[in-house]
Amino acid sequence: MLPFKLIYSDNYYLPIGAHVFPAEKYRRVHDRLLQTAVASAEDFLPPQPASDQDILLVHAPEYVRKLKTGTLSPQEEMQLEVPFSPELVQAFWLAAGGSILSARQALTDRIAINIGGGFHHAFPDHGEGFCMINDVAVAIRRMQRDHKIHTAMTVDCDVHHGNGTAAIFAPTRTASEPLPSASTSTRAQARPAKMHGADAGDVFTISLHQHNNYPTWKPPSSIDVDLPDGVGDDDYLGWLDNALSSGLRQFEPDLLCYIAGADAYREDQLGGLALTIEGLKKRDELVFRVARARAIPVMVTFAGGYARNVDDTVTIHCDTVIAAREVFAP
Repeated sequence: MLPFKLIYSDNYYLPIGAHVFPAEKYRRVHDRLLQTAVASAEDFLPPQPASDQDILLVHAPEYVRKLKTGTLSPQEEMQLEVPFSPELVQAFWLAAGGSILSARQALTDRIAINIGGGFHHAFPDHGEGFCMINDVAVAIRRMQRDHKIHTAMTVDCDVHHGNGTAAIFAPTRTASEPLPSASTSTRAQARPAKMHGADAGDVFTISLHQHNNYPTWKPPSSIDVDLPDGVGDDDYLGWLDNALSSGLRQFEPDLLCYIAGADAYREDQLGGLALTIEGLKKRDELVFRVARARAIPVMVTFAGGYARNVDDTVTIHCDTVIAAREVFAP
């Protein structure tokens, strides 16, 4: 039995037909974890859908109304880049509920992993990039509303910039400490660190992402690390270590929200970085070790992953669970 819970439902499946987003990956991760005895049935908790009130903590009433009534404009549907349906709305409400449950469990168990979620391209008033609802932001605001936490930090390691999350928690004040340099062989750029977003600085956002990739417009996170094409394991880990160290010198989160995208993998169809499967597991271990050393609860979401071989994406996501087991073992 794992020392933490995995949040999962068969209804995480996104009804989007043939698509570069492998909608079946959630079920395959669940099944692989059971088949390899990494997890047992008792380790999984089923989520309930987020309430409309939860969603409205982040998203604009008019946008929510359009989603619930199926009245998005053709342009708004096209911006989502997934075919709209009432069933898709239900799946995103469920993913948000899963992230709420993951955040709540993390506060009890030190870590919890939502097998779904991580839809970081959703803005308050629209969805884009396969993302309809920003489940991580909803979970943070629900935990704050319930007075479970005051502050949170998002650590977004999806290959694509977390533009929706950055916009939702837009920082307003430049911090005094810049992000330190990493390996001299890495020509990544760290945009100046910024502090404090909505509600008097209660959320600090970090995004490590490929610069020459979606989205074109990248609103500023608290710390952005714009990585050049082809960055590999060692340089990536150096930049991640520096970003975490810099962020945690400036900000004390009650909850760390880790978006563990699998698309920094070198064989990803929508990415251009060069991390190996082993390097991605080391990435996860680094985040978890830092959180455990500082006694910060961690909620995890899986976000993107579009490997040419879907089995690779499943392996990367399963390795995140294995890394958490190894780091958080009693």
